[in-house]
Amino acid sequence: MQKYRDGEGRKLMQVVCNRCGRSLRVESGCLKEGCFSAAAAFGYFSRKDGVIHRFDLCEDCYDDMVAQFAVPVEEEAETELV
Repeated sequence: MQKYRDGEGRKLMQVVCNRCGRSLRVESGCLKEGCFSAAAAFGYFSRKDGVIHRFDLCEDCYDDMVAQFAVPVEEEAETELV
């Protein structure tokens, strides 16, 4: 869950892991640790038609989640880090 300061130039104020509730480190509007952010827009033929879900996971909770997958996540090297 991301919280921004409203007004001129939205500034990131806080990121909280939706699974464990831990506040992730944010300094000067910049997230300073690994975070998985997801947004899913459900459309026709789902049980959640017209609903958007958004959530954030800290790196530990992300690792726990993908460890339970029957099919492993695809992994590749990132050539340019932000």
